[in-house]
Amino acid sequence: MTFTWADFVSAEPHFAETVQRRFEQYVHHVLATLRKDGSPRLTGLEVTFKFGELWLGMMPNSLKALDLARDPRFALHANPGEGSEMADGDAKIAGRAVEITDEETLVRFAAEVEPPLPFHLFRVDLGEVVWTGLDGEDLVMRIWRPDRPLRTVRRGSGEGPPREDQG
Repeated sequence: MTFTWADFVSAEPHFAETVQRRFEQYVHHVLATLRKDGSPRLTGLEVTFKFGELWLGMMPNSLKALDLARDPRFALHANPGEGSEMADGDAKIAGRAVEITDEETLVRFAAEVEPPLPFHLFRVDLGEVVWTGLDGEDLVMRIWRPDRPLRTVRRGSGEGPPREDQG
């Protein structure tokens, strides 16, 4: 089942806004893909939110594009920014990258975003979205998956187990 960014916005509008705002604070983020041998590859990447989708654009025949064409699984980590405050939290997205070859979509995207030509374009099929931040002494994780309701898990600084917020 495909789950687009627009589907996520519809399901969890406030959470989606928080995560999108976090990604839009900086231009460059970190993308994890899988190499031919199955080992991870980390590379820089710009992301674009347009037309109700989350897009990953990249240079032709870049290693990350070749990785995704071979195995579409990925993880994306928002640029953490400067310092160690985590004032706006930490955002991560995982899923599958769907390569776009449809000329109409490519032309529409290029007209809006003006990427360097030529380019590879992938649409994100969401598998998981996680935001991590601080609330007082607690580390708070908000976790969303297409097949589950949004969860909030808290971890204190002590040795106690994580607590899941109810309702």
